[in-house]
Amino acid sequence: MTEAKERVLAAALRLFAKNGYAATSTSDIARELGVTKGALYKHFASKRDIFESVLARMEERDAEKARENDLPEGALSEMESAYRAVSIDDIVEFAREMFRYWTGDEFASAFRKMLTIEQFRDPELGALYQQYLGAGPLGYTADLLASLGLSRPKERAVAFYAPMFLLFAIWDSGARAEATSALDAHLEEAREALKKDLSKRARNRR
Repeated sequence: MTEAKERVLAAALRLFAKNGYAATSTSDIARELGVTKGALYKHFASKRDIFESVLARMEERDAEKARENDLPEGALSEMESAYRAVSIDDIVEFAREMFRYWTGDEFASAFRKMLTIEQFRDPELGALYQQYLGAGPLGYTADLLASLGLSRPKERAVAFYAPMFLLFAIWDSGARAEATSALDAHLEEAREALKKDLSKRARNRR
């Protein structure tokens, strides 16, 4: 993608995060960039075209994050051996990295805020909210925990992910130091609890 298109995506997403997707027009995006609508249309055919490009970029980034952290990109049913290679430490550090990504990366943070704004107004964006921030990561965590052989993986996934989900809201309120401290405490407690449960399960199998 050209640098000019990247600028368009960044500007559009900033406005989507601030005002919502529905309330942002191509005129607003052109104004944000300081160009005419005609100049904007040289790069993208419509606001929907811009949105589709934002989605494509997020899908690419999502896969990149998994690869960077040596975690499987697909479902457990499709990549059982890759899931079995994941450790508790891998899961904990990936969770920490993803929280930093969704809060600290400008593009990802704006995408998250757009979905948060629009989830109740647009079914498509509501489904994307669940995919990226709700049921999607919760199910992925459950699959990771199940691959370790832990019992009740869905319940454990809720206990692991729910505090992180809450901490997004605390971060967005401006209490960033408090959110970071709470995240670190939660993840270390979860790490120890999961390792203890895994060790206990291993002893019971002997």
